[in-house]
Amino acid sequence: MADTYDILIIGGGPGGYVAAIRAAQLGFRTAVVEREHLGGICLNWGCIPTKALLRTAEIYHYAMNAKDYGLVIDGKVGYDPAAVVKRSRKISAQLNGGVGFLLKKNKVDVIWGEARITGAGKVAVEASKKPPMQPQNPVPKGVLGEGAYQAKHIIIATGARPRALPGIEPDGKQIWTYFDSMIPDKIPESLIVMGSGAIGIEFASFYRTMGAEVTLVEILPQILPVEDAEIAALARKRFEKQGVKILTSTKVVKVEKNVNGLVATVEDAMGAAQTLPAEKLISAVGVTGNIENLGLEDLGVATERGIIKADPFGRTNVAGIYAIGDVAGPPMLAHKAEHEGVVCVEAIKGLDPHPIDKAMIPGCTYCNPQIASVGLTEARAKEAGDEIRIGRFPFIGNGKAIALGEPDGLVKTIFEAKTGKLLGAHMVGAEVTELIQGFVIAMNCETTEAELIQAIFPHPTLSEMIHESVLDAYGRVIHM
Repeated sequence: MADTYDILIIGGGPGGYVAAIRAAQLGFRTAVVEREHLGGICLNWGCIPTKALLRTAEIYHYAMNAKDYGLVIDGKVGYDPAAVVKRSRKISAQLNGGVGFLLKKNKVDVIWGEARITGAGKVAVEASKKPPMQPQNPVPKGVLGEGAYQAKHIIIATGARPRALPGIEPDGKQIWTYFDSMIPDKIPESLIVMGSGAIGIEFASFYRTMGAEVTLVEILPQILPVEDAEIAALARKRFEKQGVKILTSTKVVKVEKNVNGLVATVEDAMGAAQTLPAEKLISAVGVTGNIENLGLEDLGVATERGIIKADPFGRTNVAGIYAIGDVAGPPMLAHKAEHEGVVCVEAIKGLDPHPIDKAMIPGCTYCNPQIASVGLTEARAKEAGDEIRIGRFPFIGNGKAIALGEPDGLVKTIFEAKTGKLLGAHMVGAEVTELIQGFVIAMNCETTEAELIQAIFPHPTLSEMIHESVLDAYGRVIHM
């Protein structure tokens, strides 16, 4: 007889394990099927290990510029690539184990293997074709395995994988995905990064800081295409000042490998071509959902362009089957997946949760300088027909930023002119990934400029720039 659950979740990444914990809290008998690693790509090969690498790059940058802070470091400042990678992997392993502990604590069963939905409420699990990637750890004791399982509700949270362009497929040697980019044997002397979204920008920033000659190639006219154009332009200036060569409105059309690395042929919007020799190339041209081999076609689950179609509560067109996280479409962010998991489970319980408003999902890029945003860009606000007011405040006007040695940056706010509604906020500069949540909370609370102006911000802090940018939108800025 098949083991029976109230909710069975396929995929143990941020969306899957958070949904499982919330389901258990609500009294559902719950299981997670995972084929490879608890915590998903984010914890093991994405968000967390990249931040560990970027933190190393940040410390290295400060050490190289210690004299700017009145410090003297005797001897040569250097790094051990193997130790850099080891630290990153150790952090992932620690958090990976933490997810297993949380699932066990909440009495969620872990089923190890690859799942396929075979019928209404039926899931077959086979041995994983991939070796378990619990970093440096064996498969956790006590997990279930191959067999037949039943569940009234099946949530698909299988995530996404790097997209490959024909003829430029990653090989793990000369052409890397973000997986390969996180575990280099050494820092390459030269590197091409294809794609300037968050993944591409973060790796360009990391490798440039560690000494590689980096060329960033973006097919669109603007790097960081989803960001506000003004913020992206400021970020570009900073990257170029650091020595990153940036080619926009340009695409990689051919890559030829050789004993020294490779030669990429790129072509601009006018058709002019040039060749770029490099040791490595990172392909960061997006991701595609893991929708294969789940039995979706036989069940008639609707998919579109590599993702599963689902409503704001995670419901697909087939009763009892749900999809959350990257596999359910953009924005493909861990925090969006986690929130979708909670909303999905609470809807199943009948708690009437608020559907996700994607306009209020913040985006963060952890390069140097950091970029963070929420809501509409200036261009999108104008396209929507809104009469808007815009406030700006530069880091150079903030005492804490100057004391930190981080005077370059900008906070930009966009308001609906008639109502004072906060439509969007966009930042570039030090620690803006921590500052953005102030705007996220304000938007969720339907705060207007009046409340933000009335709020007292502590001094000296970077957060004062939030206040000043709002004041600027209404002609009341103080320190500029």
